[in-house]
Amino acid sequence: MELGIDIGAVDLVVQFSSPHSIATFLQRVGRSGHHVGGTPKGILFPLTRDDLVECSALVDSVRRGELDRIIMPEQPLDILAQQIVAELAARQDEDVSAQPLDELYQLMTQAWPYRALPREQFDQLVKMLADGYSTRLGRRGAWLHLDRINGRASARRGARLTALTNGGAIPDMFDYQVVLDPDDIVVGSLNEDFALETLPGDIFALGTHAWQMVRVDGLKVRVRDAHGQKSTVPFWLGEGPGRTTELSEAVSRLREEIDERLIDDGPEAAIQWLVKEVGLPISAASQVVDYLRAGRNALGMMPTRDRIVMERFFDEVGDMHVVIHAPFGSRLNKAWGLALRKRFCRTFNFELQAAANEDSIVISLGSVHSFPLEEVFHYLHSNSATDVLTQALLDAPMFEVRWRWNATRSLAIQRNRSGKRVPPQFQRMDAEDLVAQVFPDQIACQENLTGKRDVPDHPLVVQTINDCLTEAMDIEGLLALLQQMEASQVELVALDLREPSPFAQEIINASPYAFLDDAPFEERRTLAIRNRSWVDPAESDAYTRLDEAAIARVRDEAWPLVRDVDELHDALYCAGFMTCDELGRVIGGDRLYRQLLEQGRVCAIKAESMPGELLITAEMLPVFRQVFESLQSTPEIELPADMLTEAGSEEDAIQTIIRRRLDVLGPVTAACLSDDSGIPVNQVDMALMVLERQGFAFRGRFTPGSLANDDPATLEWCERRLLQRIHRYTLDAHREAIKPVSLQAYTCYLFEHHELRQQTLQPRPQPLPSAAAAQAILERTLERLDGVAAPAAAWEGEIFPARMALYDPGWLDILCTSGRLTWGRYSPPAQLTAIR
Repeated sequence: MELGIDIGAVDLVVQFSSPHSIATFLQRVGRSGHHVGGTPKGILFPLTRDDLVECSALVDSVRRGELDRIIMPEQPLDILAQQIVAELAARQDEDVSAQPLDELYQLMTQAWPYRALPREQFDQLVKMLADGYSTRLGRRGAWLHLDRINGRASARRGARLTALTNGGAIPDMFDYQVVLDPDDIVVGSLNEDFALETLPGDIFALGTHAWQMVRVDGLKVRVRDAHGQKSTVPFWLGEGPGRTTELSEAVSRLREEIDERLIDDGPEAAIQWLVKEVGLPISAASQVVDYLRAGRNALGMMPTRDRIVMERFFDEVGDMHVVIHAPFGSRLNKAWGLALRKRFCRTFNFELQAAANEDSIVISLGSVHSFPLEEVFHYLHSNSATDVLTQALLDAPMFEVRWRWNATRSLAIQRNRSGKRVPPQFQRMDAEDLVAQVFPDQIACQENLTGKRDVPDHPLVVQTINDCLTEAMDIEGLLALLQQMEASQVELVALDLREPSPFAQEIINASPYAFLDDAPFEERRTLAIRNRSWVDPAESDAYTRLDEAAIARVRDEAWPLVRDVDELHDALYCAGFMTCDELGRVIGGDRLYRQLLEQGRVCAIKAESMPGELLITAEMLPVFRQVFESLQSTPEIELPADMLTEAGSEEDAIQTIIRRRLDVLGPVTAACLSDDSGIPVNQVDMALMVLERQGFAFRGRFTPGSLANDDPATLEWCERRLLQRIHRYTLDAHREAIKPVSLQAYTCYLFEHHELRQQTLQPRPQPLPSAAAAQAILERTLERLDGVAAPAAAWEGEIFPARMALYDPGWLDILCTSGRLTWGRYSPPAQLTAIR
């Protein structure tokens, strides 16, 4: 509907999901009511809760009279190359000799997009059109004769035909039609990658029907009916239109307006504002407020363009996910997500899965990653973000697609040759040949590459990267955002949650076009996230709080169970050490410890900085001697020579002690670790940071006492496996609280709720209630049965007597004559067939 095609009279436009653009929505709705006195009309049908919020902001923008800013492409070199060939070919038809390059440059720079085109870039482009490139079939893409001595250029033979048959700026998408063989009935379409990877005989599904591939015929995939055989689901590789900056600002503004009203006046005031000011139906306004209220309660704040919220949580298998709530649109979020993914990859040497949509970014991490969540905001800097993103997009599918587009538009690759359409697979091979000539590192073997790729200063490479940065993504918006973050102009909040917030639901279940890596849908780590399909806003607060009972349970489970001598030795070894108080909590601990002393397997140690004696195994003695110079052990133990060299450096020894203590303690502060072991707190902090980089320990505020105190000294540390278990137990406790009751319990509840009486063979005589009391009882019974359909005779014969003692039909008559009750039926009675 954006191509200006006359499609006839339209009374109403139905828009499914947001078009992500204010101007596009107005243009589409404007197609209706094209007659004198007509009014354009349109209906929006949101498909998700985030889509509902965006559609509400879209309607609000229309009512305010806002429009999207038109962005003109600056100096597109692929189009310029096409125009240079066409211009010189046209002058050749006019029997004009070679044209001076100065005149040609002056002519081209008269167009607005090329007003500031550097002469060096123009000369480089002309040289590319004259030199062409070499392929296995010979020289290609050379359309000009260049006289560099006299500064003149002219078109080669065949340039005019090529410009006429291959010109245009709209790229080929190469979607294949699926036709039923031999009837040539079109049944659907397939993406070119799936069509070329599918072999004859393969079975795939379109809609609800299975088809078997026969062959590929040009741009048609011929199929036959597979008669319900097991099939695969086709994939499509593409890009959805990103949300415009103006609409993203409207979404953020809507969130802020509702947030203010939720804080000041409550949800009802927010609903009324949406109904009166935005023009939403009451049902849509209620859903918008409930969703934003639930998300706000879970995070403790509303994410906007001025407040970016990052949450981290565990999934069901122990992997970690980070979600960044940033309502900046998918173009900016995709750029931010790709650059972050590349930075994570360089930092942890691990390929991560990531996805980005209009309002969020998700990064799925493995089981070996641990880092302070606040540091993620500073992983990118405005001075180096462009270089990081450039290296990241080279591996993304967008570069390959746009490379082919630019190569065809610049006439380096022909779409039509000898009067025939060049098949898509041949165009792809030509594009690979071209990139192998001008950018060999792009398709080079990864094992032969060291460091980042060197991007050549070739016009097509520069233009393709620029298209990826400015069209598919928004590099200017990302740099501006990073500068604001560096200047503390944006509020940055990092939270550790026990489960994903309602705002994270859509990005967790993102469609394949939102993926920033090449992992297929069935292998996404986000599939292991178990989340709620709906959250009551009143129950969505305190997502950052962990269950105290879960923490206590994990601490009990983490502490070693001791039942004999060997288990006490193993407990001392795994815990690093035990204090005398900790040994006293072990049943029969003193007796078992004396037996280990007699065997020479344990000893008590003392140093100046220690608060008291520590009980350790003989294997840990070299470790503690590496940390404490004036260490005294009782008794003295002679160790084998090979054990004396196992401790490593002092830093390694401290890390070993802290690692073992975290294994058995659960959430604990650095000060507590220092007080128990006697190791200075600054050395404990350094060891904890090293363990964090190794993915072993997590920092945060896990217990209620730490949550209520912002003192850095109360920051807690927990071993990853134990923290994951605490999260799981917390979720299990919440799920148990809302677990559905059994069918027997629900049936008993229904009997009690409807006041169904137990029937006896000889009912006991009961006093007849007064008329007012009887009417109140009957009215309460009817309220519970409101809308229930039953035969007329059953009401007074079975339903009312089962619920009311000594039911009198006169009570129902009084309610009907008073107008408080109305009888009716949902459908007219079925016509009876006359019997002859």
